[in-house]
Amino acid sequence: MRLALLYLLLPLAVLAQYDVLISNGKVYDGAANPWFYADIGIKGDTIVAIGKLTSATATQRIDARGMAVAPGFIDIHSHGRSGLQSVPTAENYLREGVTTIIEGPDGNSPLPLKPFFDKLTAHPVSINLASFVGHGTVRSHVMGLVNRQATPEELDNMRELVRQAMVDGAVGLSTGLFYVPANYANTEEVIALAKVVGPMGGFHESHMRDEADNILDAVRETIRIGEEGGLPTQITHHKIIGTRNWGRSVETLKLVEEARARGVDVSIDQYPYTASSTGIAALFPQWSQEGGQKSLVARLSAPVSRAKIKAEIMSNLEVGRGGGDPKNVVIVNCGFDASLAGKSLADLTRERGVPVNFDNAAETAIALQTKGSCGAVYHAISEPDVERIMKSPYTMIASDGDIPVFGKAAPHPRSYGTFARVLGVYVRERHVITMEEAIHKMSGMPAARLNLADRGLLKPGMKADIVVFDPDKVIDKSTFENPHQYSVGFRDVLVNGKFALRDDAVTADRPGRVLYGPAHK
Repeated sequence: MRLALLYLLLPLAVLAQYDVLISNGKVYDGAANPWFYADIGIKGDTIVAIGKLTSATATQRIDARGMAVAPGFIDIHSHGRSGLQSVPTAENYLREGVTTIIEGPDGNSPLPLKPFFDKLTAHPVSINLASFVGHGTVRSHVMGLVNRQATPEELDNMRELVRQAMVDGAVGLSTGLFYVPANYANTEEVIALAKVVGPMGGFHESHMRDEADNILDAVRETIRIGEEGGLPTQITHHKIIGTRNWGRSVETLKLVEEARARGVDVSIDQYPYTASSTGIAALFPQWSQEGGQKSLVARLSAPVSRAKIKAEIMSNLEVGRGGGDPKNVVIVNCGFDASLAGKSLADLTRERGVPVNFDNAAETAIALQTKGSCGAVYHAISEPDVERIMKSPYTMIASDGDIPVFGKAAPHPRSYGTFARVLGVYVRERHVITMEEAIHKMSGMPAARLNLADRGLLKPGMKADIVVFDPDKVIDKSTFENPHQYSVGFRDVLVNGKFALRDDAVTADRPGRVLYGPAHK
């Protein structure tokens, strides 16, 4: 009784004291509502008050006058897991407002997941992380890199691995049906695994089987997986590859709208660039990669199969990922020769002392792949398709990037600039979408898709993942020619109520957490 009476007699300022108080900012709540002026009070890792808090006291204060205050951005498609080992601060992501990354996309994830999550918990990082379970990884674990359909027993084994991964904390199933070995699976195999994931609260995200000439069939397949698998489904890093396919986003978006009209929960994510990035093996036909690198090299040693492989590479350079010119394929990194980073297939072909044409560029690609793995950037996407996809109400923003070691290799600028670029270029400069729409696509929308009930919005009771940035100055600096440049404009980033970035400086705190999926036990 005495304690209760004492509590009632305490001054209001003491009762309202916060660990962090953000005042005078333009608040964007993450739900696409119009912005409003408000103060935000934080205790521990949680937002406890939003409103006029002028009489409150706080251990730390942020004067956000002239700044935007938004939920921390959620990158629903990231390849940051390996980079976190070298750069636990994930500075490239912090400096564009990202507080959570989702790992394991494109069908490639850790397996089993529990040891991966346990290691992250034991060695804290600055941002939150969740993960998919990858269909390609599961298939490889059960079947290897064989080009055939799964037997009933193999499919049962895959179902069990997926079920266990969901229990371990996966947010859903990712597929990379463009990549080996997932490309060898039929749609029915993926649907069977989707039927495991759906009842456990997960969703499906797919690097589709084709993003070029057969893109409409690939979109239909992605929709079918959700429709027959009984779970939400997502077209990831949606783009239209190859000049002769430019403009077909009109048709792909129509397919999405028609599916949603009949009740299929299908959505999209994208990055705001006209170039993609993946391994140089993407130029090679999938059939040639069965069995892995040694088998590919053996096929390249046989004249008949080599001729077939080369013909498909030439076609890909002319009308597919090559964008009609070998100069459009630029090396990101090669494990066997770091000096190749930043050089195009045209450059490397010229260095061989032969004319730059599709035939000779294909030989260059074969020589590279024979020596080992190389990553590349492919300039083969049109700006009108990027803007059209971004405007869709079903599209969210995702980087498809990683966590680079600053100054090493020649990564795609999406790793440094995706979210800042949307805010600076597509919102402020081009007015493609509004600030409210952009922030929703980066926070509330991916949080809802991921079933992260306590993230993605600014309201009492939500976890305090918060970014403070200058809407007049935010911009990406990273370019294809000079990628190692951080975005600017983000001044403060809080993760779980603690500063990961404070006054434009990375802090010593590592407040990131593993975020588990809905079936985690």
